[in-house]
Amino acid sequence: MSSLGASVTANARIVIADDESLIRLDLREMLGELGYDVIGEAADGRSAMDLARKLRPDLVIMDIKMPGVDGITAAEDLTRERIAPVVLLTAYSDQGLVERAKEAGVVGYVVKPFRQAELMPVIELSLARFEEFRSLERDVGDLKEALETRKLIERAKGVLMEVHGLREAEAFHRIRKTSMDARKSMKEVAEAVLLTHEMERNATGDGAAGR
Repeated sequence: MSSLGASVTANARIVIADDESLIRLDLREMLGELGYDVIGEAADGRSAMDLARKLRPDLVIMDIKMPGVDGITAAEDLTRERIAPVVLLTAYSDQGLVERAKEAGVVGYVVKPFRQAELMPVIELSLARFEEFRSLERDVGDLKEALETRKLIERAKGVLMEVHGLREAEAFHRIRKTSMDARKSMKEVAEAVLLTHEMERNATGDGAAGR
């Protein structure tokens, strides 16, 4: 396990929500074997939100399609209320919903049918992303601005990972360090990364077209 896993996810308290009892059973057993503490279960979105508000878990794992309140709406509310990060259980056919979920502040996804080996990396990354988000919110002092900034940073991280072969945590560290060194906001640094990448890509395209 990474140092992140040792320090952040050891005994992480998790609420799980799915309208299929067998899915909840499998998930509870897998999470327990990985060392996580499942502190509550729900079969619909409203109950999941109520449980999360009451129990204040470290993470909520929820199916994207739930009776009553769907996983995306629940995730949006739990993020806005600063209660817990949300990982969605999804199917390959849910791509449109996944895009909607990004706007709601969802931090991670597990594709059904899931395997135990897939859970820990997603949980670790989701907890780390939520900490990034909370740090951003403290920096900018506004939830809406923090969400917009996080979207830019996610895109900028993707560019750095693609161009420089960095891991996600390394890409985030580079953006944060540049922000501190240059005395610029992380949003400004992310915008600069994206602009530079776009200009380089356009220059490459123009050069190819001129040949």
